[in-house]
Amino acid sequence: MDKTGKYEFLAEPFHCDFSGRLFMGHLGNHLLNAADFHSTARGFGMQYLMGINRSWVLSRLAIEMTEMPPQYTRFSVETWVESAMRYFTSRNFAVTGDDGKCYGYGRSIWAMIDTQTRQPTDIYSIDNGAIEQWIVKDRECPIDKGGRVKMSEGAETVRSIDTYYNDVDINGHVNSVKYIEHVLDLWPIAWYAKYAIRRFEIAYVAEAHAGDRLTMQREQTGEGEYCVRIVRGDGTECCRSKVVFCEKG
Repeated sequence: MDKTGKYEFLAEPFHCDFSGRLFMGHLGNHLLNAADFHSTARGFGMQYLMGINRSWVLSRLAIEMTEMPPQYTRFSVETWVESAMRYFTSRNFAVTGDDGKCYGYGRSIWAMIDTQTRQPTDIYSIDNGAIEQWIVKDRECPIDKGGRVKMSEGAETVRSIDTYYNDVDINGHVNSVKYIEHVLDLWPIAWYAKYAIRRFEIAYVAEAHAGDRLTMQREQTGEGEYCVRIVRGDGTECCRSKVVFCEKG
């Protein structure tokens, strides 16, 4: 079996925005599905892990797109493991069209947790460190890895929302992609008529659950660059995000 997995998806019309391009949130779902397909086929996926009280949780995600796939377009997500350490593993993505066109790339960092204690657990304890045989050392991902999203204490509070059933995933906490959607909803449709998302980064810090009230704080940190902090009701920071926009041609 190849170390790199390649999976085909369709930009379904109801997964696209008003401009007829795939929503960033749905692209995020496709990347996470590709990661699960890849890891499951190689013996360290969610289906196996849940049976031994383990689970993958997304720690960081960066997506950089030249353009989003238009509706009805078939495209592929290639994914491969770049590196692994005791508690974290790095996984990359390439989004390509059937004609070989490259739409963009993604980088992610994952942790493995014990589903009972919710604490990180040793990745190499699974099948005697079998993940090591799937690491791809000779393929580069051309986008920046990203770093800590820096925000000041003066960030403006722009919205608070409640969380419900549809926000929660198989791990019992607010779904990773839901945070992406909540962040991108901070800009109106008129903004997206003029600007496209060039790069999206998010770093997850703490879990939120159904019933938690999430407050979003935003500040502009550069030309077309904005940072967002999401905090739950008890003051705990759940995640930080950075969005870089470019003007549409």
